[in-house]
Parts: sequence; C-alpha cells; structure tokens
Amino acid sequence: MTLPAVPVAAAAGTAPVTVTKLACQHPTGAIGLPLAPVYLHWQVTTDEPGLTQLGYQVAYGPWPGSPVPGFIDAWQVAEPVESSDAIGILAPGGPLQGRERRAYRVRLATEAGWSDWSAPLELEGGLAPDQWTAKLITVPSQVDGPAPMVRCEFDLPAAPVRALLHVTAHGWYEAYLNGQRVGDSYFAPEWSSYNLRLQAATYDVTNLLQAGRNAIGALLADGWYRTRLAWLQVGRTCQFGDQLGLLAQLEVSLADGRTITIATGPNWEGGFGQVRQASLYDGCTLDLNLPGPEIALPGFSHPEWGPVTLGELDYQTVEPRTEPPIRAYATVPGSLEPTPAIAGHGTRVSLNQNLAGWLRLRVKGYKGQTVTVRHAEAIEPDGSLFTRVLRTARATDTYTLAADGETVLEPRFTYHGFQYADVLTEAEVLSAEAVAVSSDMPVFGRIETSHELLNRFAQNVDWTLRCNFISVPSDCCQRDERLGWTGDAELFSPTAAVLHDTEAFYRSWLRDMYLEQDRHGDGAVSSVVPNVLRMEDMPMGGTHMDPWGRTAWADAATVVPFTVYDAYGSPEVLVDQLESMRQWVGHLKGDAGPDGLIRNDELQWGDWLDPDAPFDKPWASKVPVLFVVNAYFVRSLTLLAWAERLVGDPAAADQLEALAASTAAAAWREWGDPAKVTQTGAALAVEFGIAPVEEHQAIMDALAAQVEADGGRIGTGLVGGAIVLQALSHHGHADTAYRMLLRTEPPSWLGQVVQGATTVWERLDVYDETGAIRRFDMDTADGDVMLSLNHPAYGAAMKWVYENVAGLAPAAPGYRRVTIQPLPAPGVTWAKATLATRLGDLAIAWQLEGSRLVVDLTVPFGITAIVGETELAYGRHHLMLPVVE
Repeated sequence: MTLPAVPVAAAAGTAPVTVTKLACQHPTGAIGLPLAPVYLHWQVTTDEPGLTQLGYQVAYGPWPGSPVPGFIDAWQVAEPVESSDAIGILAPGGPLQGRERRAYRVRLATEAGWSDWSAPLELEGGLAPDQWTAKLITVPSQVDGPAPMVRCEFDLPAAPVRALLHVTAHGWYEAYLNGQRVGDSYFAPEWSSYNLRLQAATYDVTNLLQAGRNAIGALLADGWYRTRLAWLQVGRTCQFGDQLGLLAQLEVSLADGRTITIATGPNWEGGFGQVRQASLYDGCTLDLNLPGPEIALPGFSHPEWGPVTLGELDYQTVEPRTEPPIRAYATVPGSLEPTPAIAGHGTRVSLNQNLAGWLRLRVKGYKGQTVTVRHAEAIEPDGSLFTRVLRTARATDTYTLAADGETVLEPRFTYHGFQYADVLTEAEVLSAEAVAVSSDMPVFGRIETSHELLNRFAQNVDWTLRCNFISVPSDCCQRDERLGWTGDAELFSPTAAVLHDTEAFYRSWLRDMYLEQDRHGDGAVSSVVPNVLRMEDMPMGGTHMDPWGRTAWADAATVVPFTVYDAYGSPEVLVDQLESMRQWVGHLKGDAGPDGLIRNDELQWGDWLDPDAPFDKPWASKVPVLFVVNAYFVRSLTLLAWAERLVGDPAAADQLEALAASTAAAAWREWGDPAKVTQTGAALAVEFGIAPVEEHQAIMDALAAQVEADGGRIGTGLVGGAIVLQALSHHGHADTAYRMLLRTEPPSWLGQVVQGATTVWERLDVYDETGAIRRFDMDTADGDVMLSLNHPAYGAAMKWVYENVAGLAPAAPGYRRVTIQPLPAPGVTWAKATLATRLGDLAIAWQLEGSRLVVDLTVPFGITAIVGETELAYGRHHLMLPVVE
C-alpha cells in the first residue's frame, strides 16, 4: 500500500471524504483534563463507494489559534502514517501539560487522495501538583455531625474574560459563586483511593463573576472520605481521614492580560449551616432556618463563624479528574396516597421505577414544622416499608421548614435506593418526584425486540447499571454496603460496556485497583476497590475470609482491561494496566503448588449465589470451588498473554500460554468430571478453554439436554450466569440458550420481570410460593441479611442479547470487524439495535419473514461487517438471510 502524494499542510483536500468527529479518550468539551498522553479516534463520512483509509496525518498546536487556513502556520505537522486504523491513535505532542491548551486536527489519505483537515479537537489540561497555590482549609467537625461551610469575599477590577475554578476536597463539596451553584455534578470528588489519588475538577465560571465585590463559598460533607462504610458492626468511619477540607483555586483572566488568583487559605472563614447531618447510608438532616448557599453572597455575616484552620495535604496525590462526574439523568413522578401503616400524618410516595437518588418534595406548611422521609425498595404484606434488608442504613431524610407556605425539599450529600417512601409530617405534601443520579456515561447500545418481557428486562438492566455506577461499579445502591466489588465488576463489565460508554469510568477505577495492589505488595487485588475491608470484616462459614486475592473477584485485574479494550478498541487501557495484570498473575503463580494447581482451602466466593445453595451459605455452589479458582487462573494467564503480545513482551506471552495450557489440562484431570455436570462448570470448561477442544461439543450437548430437561431453569450463580448462554450458542444450542433466557418461572431472568421488577435483583428467587419476600439471612456472626432489588450481576446476560438477538457480535476490538448473525426464536420475530462505536453508529433492524430474515444494516466507515462468507464495507445494506438453525 502506497500513500498518495502528501500535499502541503495548508492545501485543500481533494478526496470526497470528511472527518466528521475527531475525539479522544476524554469527553468532548471537557476542561481540566488529565496530564497524560492523548489517544485519538475519528469518524468519517463519504458518498464515494469503495474508498478506504490508507493513512492519516496529525497536526497539533496551541489554541485559541488563528483560523483556517492560516492555523497550520503555528502548528506542528507530524509525518504521515500508513494505516487503516482510526481508534486509539497515540497523538504526537506528548502528555498534556498543566494549564496547557492544545488542539489537534487530522486528515486522511484515501484512494482518491487526501481529505481536508478536520475541525479542531481542543483540549485543556488541569493543574499539575506544583501549580497549586491554594491550601487545604477546614473547620473542625465530627462524623455525622453538622457539615462545615467555608467562604471568602474578593474584589475584581473588571468582569473577567475567562475564569476557571479548580477544586477538590477531603469529603464531598458543593461550590458556590455569588449565590449560584458551580457545575451540575454531585458527590465530588468522586470515590478514589483518596490517600493515593485525589481528583480535582475544573469549572468554567466566567459567567458567575462580576466587576466589583464577589463571594465564593462551599459546603462540605463526610462523603466517602469519612462516612461509615461497609455493613452492620463492620462499618467504620474515617477510612481516609478524620477531618474534612476544601482545596479551591479560582484563576481569573482579565482583558488587560492580568490573572487574579483567589485561593483557599487562612483568610477564609467558616462555620456551620443547614446540613446538620449527612450520611451515605443514613440520609440527611436539614434545618432550613440556618445558613445555606447565601454564604456565597457578598455581605454575608454570621456571629458564630470564624477563621478556618489549615489541613495537611500531599499535593502529589492531587490530579485532574479522570472519571465522569455524577449527574442527575432522570426524574420520575411519584403518586401520593395516605399511609395507614405509619402513625400520625403519613403520605406514601410510590414510583413506577426502582432507582438510586432522592425525593424532591413540594410541601405546604409552617415555619418550624418537620418533614421526615423514609425510603425502601418494596412493601411488606402488612403495607409497611420493606426495610429489613437495609440492615443498619437508616435511609431517612429529615427537614425543618424555615417559612410558612410552599417549600421545595431535597436532601444534600446522600442518595438512596428506593421505589417507595413514607413521608411523615403535619405539612401538606403537594407533589413528589424522584431524582435519579449516576456517573455520566454516554449511551452506547440501544435495543428493542418483539418480545415485551425481554424489552423490559433490557430496560431493567440499564436502570440497574445507572443506579450502581455512581463513581464505582457497586453491587447495590440501598443497604449499608454500596462498595466497588471486583467480582460484580468483572462479571458485569462486558454488558456494561455495550450499554454505556464505560471506558473512562472503568479506567479510573482500574487505576485505584493498581495503586492499592501495588501498595499491598504481593500482587493480590482486593475484593472491593477502593478497599475498605479487613479480614476480620468477613466472617463466613465459621471462619474469616481474607478480602485480598479472591478468585473471580480479583481477576477483574485482567478481565476488565480486556473488556474495555474489546469494546472500544484503544490499547491505552492495556498499556496502563499491564503491570497490574502482571502482578495479579504473579500472585496466582505464587499460590500454585508443585503440580501447578491452586489448592489452598481458604474460603472462596466461588459461583456466588447459586440458586440451589442454602440461603445462608451463598458461596456453597454446585460446581467445585477449586475448579472455578483454577479456571480463572487459566483465564488470567491467557488474557495477560494477549496483553503481552499486544503492548508488552511477546516472549513472555509464549511462556504464559504454555502455562495456561498445562494448568488447564491439570485442572480438567482433577475436577473435570464433577464440574462438567454443572451449568457453571460446563460453561467455564469450554469458554475458558479448560476442557480439551475435542470434548467441547459433547460437554455442551450434555448441558443442553440437562437444561431442556429442567425446562430452561438457571442453575448457575453469578459466575456461570455471565457465560452460560454464550457457551450454549457457541456450540449450536442457541435454542436452549433462548429457553433459559425467556423462561418466566423462577429462578429465571424474566421471572423477575413477571413479578414486577423494574431493576435486576440480587437473587433469582426473591418471592416464595405465597408471594411473600423470602428471608435471606446469611450464616455469619452478625446475622447479615442479603437481598438487594437493584443488583447488576445477573444483568450480565444482556451482552448475549446484543450479540445473538440483535446479531451484532464484535469480531475485532472496537467493532472494527463485526459478525452479523441475528437469531430469531418463538416470540422474538424482529429486533433493532444501535451501537455507538468509536467509528460511528453501527445499526441493525431485522424481521423474520417465513424462513428468511429481512435485514437492514448500517455500517460506519472503517468497520467491516461479516455476513456468512461475505464482507460488507461502510454504507446501508438491505439483506435477505437464511435463518440459522
């Protein structure tokens, strides 16, 4: 392949090709970006059939810059690169620097010549550690006590031409300028291993400032920094520190070229106000008679306020925010009715959707009246709220009204998982709506089918993802837990990555995983990230489980990076996580005995929540636990080998693959017979390559026969549930996979939907034969009750739905190549889906007509669609396909 002659940089393009969307790994338009290398991707449109990308050229320089065509004069133009790739392109210019404003453009070489330069992609770095002049300030406070507030006034000689606020905190913050809230995100700084990494956000606040007197203020709360974390008596506070603090630096640029900096320091004052208590689990107490956002108005004064004190901070841990902010994404109206189940003046608020967030109430009352709101996911048979599964989480918000008349009430610095709420007050409740919040991740996949229950399941999975992706990939969003369980993340990540653009979200979380793993020192990965657990916190089965190094959970260190790479196509995540992957595999090797197998008898999670396990022993699955352990050992060896071959040491890859093969053979000899008669064991055997290839079909034939005999009943826990459908369909048993997927009798995925679920449940069999909610008391020292009605892990089945019902299965990372093979079934006679790939929207709509599928397919430029033996390039294609038996 030879590139066409390269025109001079300022020359107009001749090819009928337009680069329509030049982007990078960060959200378009975001400022205060991480100080790291830039990876580019782009989308292309053309009306000329048959053209392909032969190469590309990148130009970069400062912005704002001069307009086209003169922009190129001040920019550097890299050498042309011969390549058809348009994802994960390492951009020239090196890592972004602190405060640097840099822009990129790209042009493409095709068979018809070179294109025009793209529109610019404009980037701006956040602050480097040595660019902070602000000091961490604090007002001494107690956990679960009144929340500190800080403020400062300042003068500006003129209105700014640009003003940026860089801010972070120990604890959560809300910042205000001249009485107006800064930004629209919640629960910042997002949850990280705060002692190792503290994320700072940057906001453009130009329009919030004025010439003359101005005021800046902030509210602080315990947040993940020092709130109670974990369950029951285990829960402890101050995991990262015992005092809150604000770090803020306002940089104001004036028209005359001057920059004025207002930074937190000893000249600020502080005190307390409306927030009397704010807890992640317990809720919020607000007294609206006390100071609130008005502290950020010029002239505010309070006799009990005084100078702040300075806190301690390692500036090397402060870095620009890498993960998506948490934002409100939906409001859900609530219906109101009297509640006889609670004493006094009670109103029941009912939603048509389980969610994570809070209630926004409009009440009419009198100054001094109180309003108390208690939340739950379900209703008991006697009409009361189903709260026992919240364990010690009070999930209660309380308000004291400040004036007669109407007031809108919303809590601060807390969220709840709920579908119902009881409001106890003598005030009149006029209306209620729920505000749903989540990390702000763009939608990646959309799907609709002819099967209404399957559509509802798809919606349930999406709601569950949003509810549980609040800064970390959590297990639940309502009880005293809400932790970043690595097992849930590992199992659900392939589905999450097809529903939403989770690349930045997972990469941020994986960074904390590696930082903690490296500090721990032996390569092990914690069961939760950020880690807040100790061995004494895990009493199970008469012993205590070490939270570090649990198989299938800690294997998130290898699985999640590859999931991200496979979904979005950029090798950046593998480059960043390669050392973490190596350390985890090294830990596994250290656990192996002389025969190459891991045989330690420490309690493992295993195929957690096997529906046939005793309610009080969810780890007691049918598949041998050491088979699961060693299957994941093989899986991690294999994934590391692939990573080494792609971005690391190819020689090491050969050694890892040989070790994976010998370990798989030994594990199969040891546990193959008892494993292959279980759904999870059979699926692991073929999907992870544990069984000899020549035995795969027989294993799956036997599994399919067993499933058919059981009427499609799910017999897996969380581990098997993530892969059993794929294992069946990969070996000619898509009809059996469909039987499992579409079964409506519990335990099943759609059984939850039939029973009224609007999110995915932690258990497949929540209700007993009488319609009452089962008790799920665990065999632990503290009588742990474990049931969440908003739990993502069993939603992992949706990845199979996109690949087999919609028929869009990736055949190369980032969907550069995609296999098109929709599979109809009784009740599933049409489907349509769209995937927002890095190269553009990949879309399909198909309908069963007799013995043929009528398919309309849209393929973006740069993607090759594989239909049987045919390869289709970009464009719209109308196809008539035979039904695959």
